[in-house]
Amino acid sequence: MQQQQRSTASLLIDEADTALPDNAIVDRESHENAPAIVIRADQVQKILSTLRSETGLDHCSCVTAQEYEDSFETTYHLTGYDDRTRELSVVVPTPKDDPVSESAAPVYRTAEWHEREAYDLVGIEYEAHPDLRRILLPETWQGHPLSMNSNQNQPQIVPLREHANPIKDDSRQGDTMFINIGPHHPSTHGVLHLEVVLDGEQVAEVEPDIGYIHRCEEQMCQQGTYRYQIMPYPDRWDWGGAGLLNEWAYARVIEDLADIEVPEYAQIIRTMSAELSRILSHLLATAMYALDVSGEFNATFMYGFRDREIVQDLLEDLTGQRMMFNYFRVGGVAWDIPEPRDEFFDDVRAFTNDLPPKLEEYHDLLTSNEVFQVRCIDTGELPPEMAKKYGVTGPVARGSGIDYDLRRDDPYGYYDHLQWDVVTEDDCDNFARVLVRLQEIEESAAIVEQCVDLLEDWPEEDRTCQANVPRTLKPSGECYRVVEGAKGELGIYIRADGTETPARFKIRGPSFSNLSVLPAIAEGEYVADLVATLGSLDTIMGEVDR
Repeated sequence: MQQQQRSTASLLIDEADTALPDNAIVDRESHENAPAIVIRADQVQKILSTLRSETGLDHCSCVTAQEYEDSFETTYHLTGYDDRTRELSVVVPTPKDDPVSESAAPVYRTAEWHEREAYDLVGIEYEAHPDLRRILLPETWQGHPLSMNSNQNQPQIVPLREHANPIKDDSRQGDTMFINIGPHHPSTHGVLHLEVVLDGEQVAEVEPDIGYIHRCEEQMCQQGTYRYQIMPYPDRWDWGGAGLLNEWAYARVIEDLADIEVPEYAQIIRTMSAELSRILSHLLATAMYALDVSGEFNATFMYGFRDREIVQDLLEDLTGQRMMFNYFRVGGVAWDIPEPRDEFFDDVRAFTNDLPPKLEEYHDLLTSNEVFQVRCIDTGELPPEMAKKYGVTGPVARGSGIDYDLRRDDPYGYYDHLQWDVVTEDDCDNFARVLVRLQEIEESAAIVEQCVDLLEDWPEEDRTCQANVPRTLKPSGECYRVVEGAKGELGIYIRADGTETPARFKIRGPSFSNLSVLPAIAEGEYVADLVATLGSLDTIMGEVDR
């Protein structure tokens, strides 16, 4: 696999050299996950546009900004929806005294929110950005908290002008009205604030206002040691039950940087537990979406929590925790299957065996329900090209017919040894996204059953749960790795400088990019459709705000 990746990387560099004009590439770097090219700050749009059209790098997975002693730097992590093995990092340095770079938002629409975050937290400005202002912190915030000269004791003052009528100067024809949805509202699935302008009953404009639970997760990870202190944090990014998938994202990137080989037995346990975690998340998404659309504590909501309890009991037996699992370790997992093993495996099989009739029940109550169909079919339509522009991934992308799943396209764990299918739906609406999640529960259950079969027959003398990892890890280099989280592509970038703690730790939450597409698909719909569309994205604010 590593040989194939090196071959793909060299081929991609040759393609970039051929496609780009002379002297476009200022320098080259080698990141652990991908080759990197360094370009000028005033050539960003031209070069990225060429790479997108000529080399098929149509997915801007993440944008990482950071500050060095003598410069600032923006890194665009590019890949392709059709071939995830083709990765390229485009590095854009800017001088310390004038951190201004050309915006990539006209090329990759998803860069709009990512660059706003880079401006907000690090302080890099992006020319030709369509809406360069803060995104996680209040617009009145003084300074940039991830910059080296940030004064944490500086007072923050919010003037009264911030509370002025937001549509006082609205020149639109018609009877417009401004309403706030959230930040404390059941249908926003967390502390999300939607600033909505209505024209009658239709949405004329909607803007997600995020950052209400920004907790400086990246800074906290930068203060933790690699071996023990960082792993508990990823669980906190998704309190819907997908914490094990988040833990895997961190494990994957640090294991690449430290050149740690995970034992095969531990990989199977990781795969089984991760899919149980995915089922936990998808059951919550289904239950809460029924509540969003039906507006009452209906049977689907109750059944969803009934089935979640079974999965939570299984994961509690395995990890010792019901929510914040902290079960993965660098090099493997914390411990083996609980004793008696046969009893645990019987409990897992009892759940997966009971699942098909229960899923039929969900379909009877939801997808076969005429009222639910009226609310969800042909609403929240997200065409595949628009989804790709906004960097949408996970069930939201697969509900738009995009056949993209990192478990298959960028194999890790034990997925490439198992039989399972990537689920896609072509209707691109709210209803399609519900179908994808329900079918993915079936596929996850099939993966879990195959893992149980393997674990049951595994020779006792070969049950190694962790690699032999040094007590203190001091890696060097740069690496960006992703996993298929419950909501989509969860990525982590680490720049390691040879010390016990990361020099830069960047989190790419899938809900961040997925939520950014809401205005594009909700404007023009009715208010009720807006609630259904937001719920269908299954965003969780822990990984949006971080």
